[in-house]
Amino acid sequence: RGYQVELLEARDMLGGRAYVYKQDGFTFDAGPTVITAPFLLEELFEGAGRKIEDYVRIVPVDPFYRIEFHDGRAFEYNQDEAETERRVAAFAPNDIEGYREMIRQAKAIFQKGFVELSDRPFLKVADMVKVAPDLIRLQSYKTVYGFVSRYVKDPLLRRVFSFHPLLVGGNPFQTTSIYALIHYLERQWGVHYAMGGTGALVDALGRLFRELGGRVRLSSPVRQVMVRDGAAKGVVLHDGTTIETDGVVSNADVANTYRKLIPPEFRRKNTDQRMEKLRYSMSLYVIYFGTKKQYPDIKHHTIILSPTYQELLEDIFVNKKLGDEFSLYLHRPSATDPAMAPHGCDCFYALIPVPNQLSGIDWHRESRPFRDRIMQFLDRKYMPGLLDNLATERVFTPLDFETTLDSFRGAAFSFEPIFLQSAWFRPHNVSEDVRHLYFAGAGTHPGAGVPGVLSSAKIAERLVCEQLPN
Repeated sequence: RGYQVELLEARDMLGGRAYVYKQDGFTFDAGPTVITAPFLLEELFEGAGRKIEDYVRIVPVDPFYRIEFHDGRAFEYNQDEAETERRVAAFAPNDIEGYREMIRQAKAIFQKGFVELSDRPFLKVADMVKVAPDLIRLQSYKTVYGFVSRYVKDPLLRRVFSFHPLLVGGNPFQTTSIYALIHYLERQWGVHYAMGGTGALVDALGRLFRELGGRVRLSSPVRQVMVRDGAAKGVVLHDGTTIETDGVVSNADVANTYRKLIPPEFRRKNTDQRMEKLRYSMSLYVIYFGTKKQYPDIKHHTIILSPTYQELLEDIFVNKKLGDEFSLYLHRPSATDPAMAPHGCDCFYALIPVPNQLSGIDWHRESRPFRDRIMQFLDRKYMPGLLDNLATERVFTPLDFETTLDSFRGAAFSFEPIFLQSAWFRPHNVSEDVRHLYFAGAGTHPGAGVPGVLSSAKIAERLVCEQLPN
């Protein structure tokens, strides 16, 4: 569109949270691994007159997930609607009609919540008032778990079809039922993976950006957004370098953008007090590990649920404590992409939802015992011989989210996606305090997850073009 754009990356490679660790011949994606709306990526390249397949190969994952239960049973599903219905009928025969009705209702939520609203900014109360009747009709004030439970009665299937908010930082028992659209989104477009990992997708986007004339500065953390006459006029880097601009787009943590980068005298709305009162997502404890043997029975995306469900989520989100139980997401990219690990080896990460830093947990002290619990559990229940076959390993704790990623309170997904922190209630895509300061990423509308972040970028781009004509 003719704008001169400079991208400032705080870390030593592009991607931010979508970082890549290369260690002992293994490649670990540090951040997002589930691609559920590949058409948004295709649109991005098409808008630049390019084809995504010339930059990166994106392939479907089958099954989408395998969900393991404490009683030894498991449930997996894919994009084949008839096959998924057969699996539901086999698992809980009395729930098949309820499941079909749930899908019909989820389709209506998807049409309104994703197709119509996800890339539309909510900047005024009137924007929210216009859609309020639809949101009330769709009962978006209910929770995802409440929505699923209305149609599905089997307690384990309720977990299968309600866990998705955890992928975007939400508690299924508190997250608005709008997020029930995720299951329908998966059915429509599938679950995908970028060959070479999410890092390959980041490299593709970086290459496209540079081809279009964009300039990149790595290892360039921002110290302050410069404000003059009420508008963002550039940034000051940590090394003192000043960059003058007509506007600033931040996809850094929204809370810390306001708290750390905008002087208090320029913030009447988004004060420190407001940022501290908002509710934040859980954090994550992540173990990246490579093995000297392969585990072919572990699917690409495996979710292992604890015997307790609501109680565990209460501990994480409300009580903010490490309980005796845990659930985890086990990512095995080498199931689809053997090049992520040396020959004959396997590549994994185990991602465990844990409380954010409001918990007061001392991760310097608790990290190793917690890691041992996880790895011993996997060795005993799902990956025999794991402890004797570890080739490499590293961990990432809530403390790292708070420091390395500069996430306020160590929240892995910024603000918790409850109803009163969604759409107009969420920090806006353009600042109410500082003109020409725009936001993209998990902390603004529509929220976390790859589709949400890409949609927020579409909103930011549209607002820049409207408010800063080239």
